[in-house]
Amino acid sequence: MPLTRRNRTRSPASRASRDAISLLKADHRQVEQWFKEFDSARSKDRKHQLAAKICAALRVHTIIEEELFYPAFLMATEDTATHHEAVVEHAGAKNLMAEIEQSNPDDEYFESKVTVLSEMIKHHVKEEEKPGGMFAEAKKSQMDLDELGARLLRRKNELMAENAALKVA
Repeated sequence: MPLTRRNRTRSPASRASRDAISLLKADHRQVEQWFKEFDSARSKDRKHQLAAKICAALRVHTIIEEELFYPAFLMATEDTATHHEAVVEHAGAKNLMAEIEQSNPDDEYFESKVTVLSEMIKHHVKEEEKPGGMFAEAKKSQMDLDELGARLLRRKNELMAENAALKVA
């Protein structure tokens, strides 16, 4: 069922907290901050910790985009070129994340892999957030970004809980 605009009576603050694009952009800003921290970190332990946080956050982010946002975007806009490019960019990032997760700071390529992942993500974010990009097109479409944001947040919370459970086990 296509997501259409509704519930326009909500306050702007309430809308912003649930809006799909705001949620995805907040993820982008968080990961950007962790990449900056990685660049300035001195200890191997801190670099390893940050790389793990980055990969875990990106894994959750790619899942919610691929399961929920991208299909809704494709249905609302029929923009297969933008959709397909985003999916291919995710595939490349996921491959590199797997290499980073199987690695550690003693690997001579560890820091280079994280740097390349940072560059890949910067490019991907720029493509999504630019004027005329995926997010701008989604805003112009009939997507119900509030309802989709709520679904994205529920799925994100589920995935984060699963990650936490895996760490405890």
